[in-house]
Amino acid sequence: MSKKRLATVWLDGCSGCHMSFLDMDERLLTVAGMADLVYSPLVDAKEFPEDVDVTLVEGAVSSEEDLHKIKIVRERTKILVSLGDCAVTANVPGMRNPFGTKAVYDRAYRENVTFDPGIPNQIVPALLENSRPVHEFVNVDVFVPGCPPSADTIYYVVSELLEGRQPDVSSKTRFGS
Repeated sequence: MSKKRLATVWLDGCSGCHMSFLDMDERLLTVAGMADLVYSPLVDAKEFPEDVDVTLVEGAVSSEEDLHKIKIVRERTKILVSLGDCAVTANVPGMRNPFGTKAVYDRAYRENVTFDPGIPNQIVPALLENSRPVHEFVNVDVFVPGCPPSADTIYYVVSELLEGRQPDVSSKTRFGS
């Protein structure tokens, strides 16, 4: 039997969910026995591959780059998981929404700059008007709230999905019953 294909994606977030993923410690070896990590900030793949079985997405959709990436990820993934509060609700990245992009750009690139102030037009991706959760752009199959979700919760979700089962996270997060 061939191994499943697992990916992780980091959009607009702090990387805390990826740190929790790594906090699975020796259980990472169990996950590695069930799946190949084919795309992640933790590996060197440059392009998101085709035919991924499970993708964990951390972060909100806040820029044109995030939007482009999440559409490709959804197109090439069988089961898409919104991992963490930023992916599920836009959480901290969404705190910029009431101010508008002009105010955000001004604060970051004019007011807090001593050398060469100005909004960059290269390298820094263009912001969307609002930072929004992943499910507002693409279909999400599993939601895992938490800031960040615990390593135990992530391991449970990943191992259940890799075994072909739908995880019930209701008792594993603070939003559960």
